[in-house]
Amino acid sequence: MVGRGELTDKAWARIAPLLPVQSGQRGGRWRSHRQVINAILWKERTGAPWRDLPERYGPWKTAHERLRKWTADGTWDRILEHVIVKDDSLGTLEDHVAFVVSVDSTSVRAHQHAAGARKKGAARTGSRNSPDGECLGRSRGGLTTKLHLAVDAAGLPLAVILTPGQAGDNPQLLPLLEDIHDIEVDGQRVRAGRVIADKAYTHPSTRTALRQRRIKATIPERTDQIARRKAKGSAGGRPPAFDPDIYKLRNVVERCFNRLKQFRGLATRFAKRAAYHRAEIILACIVLHLR
Repeated sequence: MVGRGELTDKAWARIAPLLPVQSGQRGGRWRSHRQVINAILWKERTGAPWRDLPERYGPWKTAHERLRKWTADGTWDRILEHVIVKDDSLGTLEDHVAFVVSVDSTSVRAHQHAAGARKKGAARTGSRNSPDGECLGRSRGGLTTKLHLAVDAAGLPLAVILTPGQAGDNPQLLPLLEDIHDIEVDGQRVRAGRVIADKAYTHPSTRTALRQRRIKATIPERTDQIARRKAKGSAGGRPPAFDPDIYKLRNVVERCFNRLKQFRGLATRFAKRAAYHRAEIILACIVLHLR
């Protein structure tokens, strides 16, 4: 019987072939991968300390060690790339080879236990998106981490980046788009054809970079940019194209944040290592795709 918040049989059948072979270093067998993943999901859902893990999930050290190993070898990222929906449920297409991406960020308050990670001798994660440092910074909310997210038109996550809480949103837009790849619609590889984002991403250099990549932008102008352009008269150029009806579709990224923060362990950061916190977010994204 599947417990609350655990992997369903259908979800397990989808990801089981992607996991490392269950063979111990001394000829024994590892504890069930499914049991361990359910243990990690329980911790994410409740936000409880590792040591409070229920006995039915086995030793907490086993679950933590599996999280660490699969973070280091990139297993979580590979699973996410595999489970990303590869059909027309990606949402409204711009044309036959492009799809819509919504981008935004949210701040995650860091618990006091998230601070104090070792700076010398820290293990290297080796993950494709290994965060620099531990992604902790000071903002109005105190010690925070910022989660940058790109989702498709159905509100399902495609790419995740972590930065310190005080970091700006705009510099992470292009890296998010670069992390989106191997998406297929009806067996044909597609690319991001339109980006929907708020005013934090409206810098002229960003619009230029998107044009060079043949990506349409639905991003409103800031008030100061409008005033500056009008002050230049005809030299200020035409205002960038903006469709308010398309912009309404941006709500899917906000809804995705709400779904991710149903996991109490993600709404507040407890992990000292940014790589482990990101791995927990990736696992939650995988669960959203498999529901």
